[in-house]
Amino acid sequence: MTVALMWEARAVAGRGEELLAWTREQELAERPLRRETFRAPQDRVLVITWWDAAYDSALPELPEPGGELVARPVHRWRFESVGES
Repeated sequence: MTVALMWEARAVAGRGEELLAWTREQELAERPLRRETFRAPQDRVLVITWWDAAYDSALPELPEPGGELVARPVHRWRFESVGES
């Protein structure tokens, strides 16, 4: 089964590039099948990792950035693949 972990944070205004750099520096305890990083308006950063694991497996996730870097707590979601179209 493929599980995708999504991690999304919103930086303090004007610190989006700093948050993006911070996420790129973060190493995970295990290597995912795939890891992709995105950015969006309002200084938001999204990281998606894909894993070959059961839905409820304990998987490494990105930590919370320092409170001075983010405008709100990180949002996290977990999804399981239902196939490709």
